[in-house]
Amino acid sequence: MITRSQPEAFGERLEFYRQRVNAHLEETLAINKDAPQELKDAMYYAALGPGKRIRPLLSYATAEFFELKVESVDSIAVAIELVHAYSLIHDDLPAMDDDDLRRGRPTTHRKFNEAVAILTGDALQALAFESLSKSPLLSKQPQTQTKIIGRLANAAGASGMAGGQLLDLEAEGRSVDEVTLADIHWRKTGRLIQASIMMPSELANSSAETIRKLDRFGNDIGLVFQIRDDLLEVEQDTEILGKNTYSDENNKKTTYPSLLGLEDARNRASEVYKNVLETLEQLGERAGGLRWVSDYIMNRSH
Repeated sequence: MITRSQPEAFGERLEFYRQRVNAHLEETLAINKDAPQELKDAMYYAALGPGKRIRPLLSYATAEFFELKVESVDSIAVAIELVHAYSLIHDDLPAMDDDDLRRGRPTTHRKFNEAVAILTGDALQALAFESLSKSPLLSKQPQTQTKIIGRLANAAGASGMAGGQLLDLEAEGRSVDEVTLADIHWRKTGRLIQASIMMPSELANSSAETIRKLDRFGNDIGLVFQIRDDLLEVEQDTEILGKNTYSDENNKKTTYPSLLGLEDARNRASEVYKNVLETLEQLGERAGGLRWVSDYIMNRSH
């Protein structure tokens, strides 16, 4: 069981968690032994490339909050990262944002080709659900396992990430208000971030009030993440960011900086982050890991 919950302690375990999820990602990718070699190569390329692993970190920090065994969260962390990797592949496609750089490397469709990239995204998404359904630890709690799978499906599907992506595309070239922009970001990015927290929460025997607070925290930190992402695209250079800057501007997308201006966008991120901190304060000392990841999200440089 994980019992340490101070922010400093979680920072000290950061690489342990990153290495852990990377190792389990590699093990999970190896399941598809009879897959075509080019598809396997592309799946490894997309899923194991350099990344911050923020979503798995949130899952492990939630495990610390509930003092869950780290092993019980591994399949959740893997599934979240596989879905995230799939979303990046599709997000970069010519029919979507048409980007050629991701995490400092050629995007999957540039490294391989567009058809392979589409199929790689499809395969990674399927593998995410396969990993959850085959988890020996989750299988001991079939009802909870079903709820966890359902949360990920809902976050990734038409009401969540896929729907948000469509709304984002439809908004290109036209002005949207802040309410509409927040809804797009919530679906496209926030829902999966929130799922990173709420999926491990299904494993805990916790009060409805605690779950409600974690749900609110997940909603707010997801919005903070996206506002900071919008800001970094105009504040940072391509080499540090690892992807093309001004991509949203080139695609004529409304972002928080374009809608509110840089200073007001920064202020909005700070306002929402205050809500994050207030909720974490209510959750108490055990939320130290979640505080650490939240601070990382708010102050990240790429």
